[in-house]
Amino acid sequence: MTFQLDDFLPYRLSVAAAQVSRRFAERYAAEAGLTNPEWRVMAHLNHSGKVSVREIHARVNLDKSMISRAAVRLEEGGLVRKAVDENDRRLVVLELTPDGTALMERLGRIAEAFQAELIAELGESAGVLDEALLRLTDGLEKP
Repeated sequence: MTFQLDDFLPYRLSVAAAQVSRRFAERYAAEAGLTNPEWRVMAHLNHSGKVSVREIHARVNLDKSMISRAAVRLEEGGLVRKAVDENDRRLVVLELTPDGTALMERLGRIAEAFQAELIAELGESAGVLDEALLRLTDGLEKP
Protein backbone atom coordinates (compact mmCIF):
# COMPACT_ATOMS: atom_id res chain seq x y z
CA MET A 1 0.00 0.00 0.00
CA THR A 2 1.27 3.43 -0.95
CA PHE A 3 0.93 6.34 1.46
CA GLN A 4 -2.09 8.47 0.56
CA LEU A 5 -2.04 11.99 1.96
CA ASP A 6 -5.81 12.36 1.60
CA ASP A 7 -6.28 9.34 3.88
CA PHE A 8 -3.80 10.56 6.52
CA LEU A 9 -5.81 11.61 9.57
CA PRO A 10 -3.47 14.41 10.77
CA TYR A 11 -3.62 15.97 7.32
CA ARG A 12 -7.41 15.70 7.16
CA LEU A 13 -7.74 17.26 10.63
CA SER A 14 -5.47 20.12 9.59
CA VAL A 15 -7.43 20.78 6.40
CA ALA A 16 -10.78 20.65 8.21
CA ALA A 17 -9.51 22.96 10.96
CA ALA A 18 -8.20 25.45 8.40
CA GLN A 19 -11.48 25.45 6.47
CA VAL A 20 -13.62 25.94 9.58
CA SER A 21 -11.26 28.61 10.90
CA ARG A 22 -11.37 30.46 7.58
CA ARG A 23 -15.18 30.37 7.52
CA PHE A 24 -15.37 31.77 11.04
CA ALA A 25 -12.64 34.35 10.33
CA GLU A 26 -14.82 35.83 7.60
CA ARG A 27 -17.43 36.60 10.23
CA TYR A 28 -15.29 38.22 12.92
CA ALA A 29 -13.29 40.09 10.28
CA ALA A 30 -16.52 41.48 8.82
CA GLU A 31 -17.77 42.50 12.26
CA ALA A 32 -14.58 43.89 13.75
CA GLY A 33 -11.74 43.76 11.22
CA LEU A 34 -9.76 41.37 13.43
CA THR A 35 -7.11 38.95 12.25
CA ASN A 36 -6.98 35.36 13.49
CA PRO A 37 -4.25 36.11 16.08
CA GLU A 38 -6.17 39.15 17.31
CA TRP A 39 -9.36 37.10 17.65
CA ARG A 40 -7.55 34.35 19.58
CA VAL A 41 -5.89 36.82 21.95
CA MET A 42 -9.16 38.60 22.63
CA ALA A 43 -11.12 35.38 23.07
CA HIS A 44 -8.55 34.09 25.55
CA LEU A 45 -8.54 37.35 27.50
CA ASN A 46 -12.32 37.33 27.56
CA HIS A 47 -12.21 33.82 29.03
CA SER A 48 -9.26 34.21 31.41
CA GLY A 49 -9.10 37.87 32.34
CA LYS A 50 -5.71 39.52 32.88
CA VAL A 51 -2.95 37.14 31.74
CA SER A 52 0.62 37.20 30.45
CA VAL A 53 1.70 36.79 26.85
CA ARG A 54 3.40 33.56 28.00
CA GLU A 55 0.06 32.17 29.24
CA ILE A 56 -1.70 33.14 26.02
CA HIS A 57 1.08 31.47 24.02
CA ALA A 58 0.58 28.23 25.97
CA ARG A 59 -3.16 28.24 25.34
CA VAL A 60 -3.89 29.60 21.87
CA ASN A 61 -1.27 27.85 19.73
CA LEU A 62 0.38 30.98 18.33
CA ASP A 63 4.00 32.11 18.30
CA LYS A 64 4.86 34.71 20.94
CA SER A 65 5.80 37.16 18.20
CA MET A 66 2.35 36.81 16.63
CA ILE A 67 0.73 37.38 20.01
CA SER A 68 2.91 40.43 20.63
CA ARG A 69 2.05 41.94 17.25
CA ALA A 70 -1.65 41.25 17.80
CA ALA A 71 -1.43 42.81 21.26
CA VAL A 72 0.16 45.97 19.83
CA ARG A 73 -2.61 46.34 17.24
CA LEU A 74 -5.32 45.62 19.82
CA GLU A 75 -3.80 48.12 22.23
CA GLU A 76 -3.61 50.75 19.46
CA GLY A 77 -7.28 50.04 18.75
CA GLY A 78 -8.22 50.57 22.39
CA LEU A 79 -9.35 46.97 22.85
CA VAL A 80 -6.52 45.70 25.08
CA ARG A 81 -4.45 47.24 27.85
CA LYS A 82 -0.85 46.13 28.45
CA ALA A 83 1.03 46.34 31.74
CA VAL A 84 4.06 44.83 33.45
CA ASP A 85 3.27 41.92 35.78
CA GLU A 86 3.42 43.03 39.42
CA ASN A 87 5.08 39.79 40.57
CA ASP A 88 7.46 39.25 37.65
CA ARG A 89 8.56 42.50 36.00
CA ARG A 90 9.82 40.52 32.97
CA LEU A 91 6.28 39.51 31.98
CA VAL A 92 3.82 41.62 29.99
CA VAL A 93 0.20 41.09 31.00
CA LEU A 94 -2.80 41.90 28.86
CA GLU A 95 -6.42 42.56 29.67
CA LEU A 96 -9.46 43.67 27.73
CA THR A 97 -10.54 47.29 27.99
CA PRO A 98 -14.25 48.08 28.35
CA ASP A 99 -14.39 48.53 24.55
CA GLY A 100 -12.69 45.14 24.13
CA THR A 101 -15.19 43.51 26.47
CA ALA A 102 -18.11 45.05 24.57
CA LEU A 103 -16.67 43.80 21.27
CA MET A 104 -16.24 40.30 22.70
CA GLU A 105 -19.89 40.27 23.74
CA ARG A 106 -20.87 40.89 20.10
CA LEU A 107 -18.30 38.43 18.77
CA GLY A 108 -19.37 35.84 21.32
CA ARG A 109 -22.89 35.88 19.89
CA ILE A 110 -21.44 35.49 16.39
CA ALA A 111 -19.27 32.58 17.58
CA GLU A 112 -22.24 30.85 19.24
CA ALA A 113 -24.31 31.20 16.06
CA PHE A 114 -21.44 29.85 13.95
CA GLN A 115 -21.01 26.88 16.27
CA ALA A 116 -24.74 26.13 16.11
CA GLU A 117 -24.49 26.12 12.29
CA LEU A 118 -21.55 23.71 12.38
CA ILE A 119 -23.38 21.39 14.75
CA ALA A 120 -26.42 21.46 12.48
CA GLU A 121 -24.19 20.68 9.47
CA LEU A 122 -22.67 17.72 11.28
CA GLY A 123 -26.01 16.42 12.50
CA GLU A 124 -25.77 13.27 14.60
CA SER A 125 -22.00 13.15 14.03
CA ALA A 126 -21.45 16.32 16.09
CA GLY A 127 -21.39 14.50 19.45
CA VAL A 128 -19.03 11.81 18.21
CA LEU A 129 -16.67 14.41 16.75
CA ASP A 130 -16.75 16.42 19.97
CA GLU A 131 -15.82 13.33 22.01
CA ALA A 132 -13.00 12.43 19.62
CA LEU A 133 -11.60 15.96 19.70
CA LEU A 134 -11.71 15.98 23.50
CA ARG A 135 -9.72 12.74 23.58
CA LEU A 136 -7.15 14.13 21.17
CA THR A 137 -6.77 17.53 22.82
CA ASP A 138 -6.83 16.21 26.39
CA GLY A 139 -3.69 14.24 25.67
CA LEU A 140 -2.03 17.28 24.09
CA GLU A 141 -2.70 19.69 26.96
CA LYS A 142 -0.84 17.66 29.57
CA PRO A 143 2.80 18.70 30.04
